[in-house]
Amino acid sequence: MKKREDSIVGFIGLGLMGGALAMGLRKQGPREIWGYDLNPLVIETALAQGVIDEGVGDSAGLQKMLSQCDLVFICLTPMDTLAFLALYMEDFKPGAIVTDIIGVKEVVFKNLGNLLRKDIDYIPGHPMAGSEKEGFGGADDRIFKNRNYILTPLPSNQPENIQLIRDIVTDLGFNHIVETTTEIHDQKIAFTSQLCHVIAAALVDCEDDLSITDFEGGSFGDLTRIAMINAPMWTELFMCNRKNLLDQIEKFEASLEAMKAMIRLDEKEELIARLKSVREKRVAMGEIREAKNLKNL
Repeated sequence: MKKREDSIVGFIGLGLMGGALAMGLRKQGPREIWGYDLNPLVIETALAQGVIDEGVGDSAGLQKMLSQCDLVFICLTPMDTLAFLALYMEDFKPGAIVTDIIGVKEVVFKNLGNLLRKDIDYIPGHPMAGSEKEGFGGADDRIFKNRNYILTPLPSNQPENIQLIRDIVTDLGFNHIVETTTEIHDQKIAFTSQLCHVIAAALVDCEDDLSITDFEGGSFGDLTRIAMINAPMWTELFMCNRKNLLDQIEKFEASLEAMKAMIRLDEKEELIARLKSVREKRVAMGEIREAKNLKNL
């Protein structure tokens, strides 16, 4: 395994996340950073800003890039990741470490079959960070500070390579790294990420008054920032994790219906008790998070 300072690192896709990761990796001093993106303006901008040393935008350039890279971050949607691996698997450098940032894992790894070469180490990952902005122009590696990073290692992964990814993401600013299975990942993400985006979208969708923010004091903005959504990407994530997401939507609907009934029936004491219970649960979540953060210092 090469040290970071001796490695050539490649990024497949220089959008919001790929761009931010490349910016963060630049500060870690690898030998070179290469980037692939279909948009020539993105490549031009990334080169001009010094985020990457080499940029490619076609198949021939991509094949050359993959043959050089010791570490590759695939920053594509789930289906594009699967298609990319099927098309370019033979072009990776022998011994390369490959990781991804896709927000749904099961649908990809159930379809990989025997596609993965035995001489590359593919370590699935998911940075739990983002922004309402889109594209390379919105990329900023500060979004990683004090966020979670999820790894779903495969049985074939080498421990030293997993540790390298852990070291890299820690230096990017992530302060809590979770290792779990692809199945558990998709179950949990359906609640902590996908349901939140559905709720935010539904909240904005149900109001027609575009001047409604004249009457908000902060909570509306906090709840709906993520409704400024990349529609094609999030639709794919929702559909790829359909069963888990529908389960979470139904649980949310049940809780909402229960509180709706208490309000309709003027059940003040019951609602007070329910809201106190919710508060206690949220406080406990924060305390557990803080304890884990202190443990990781």
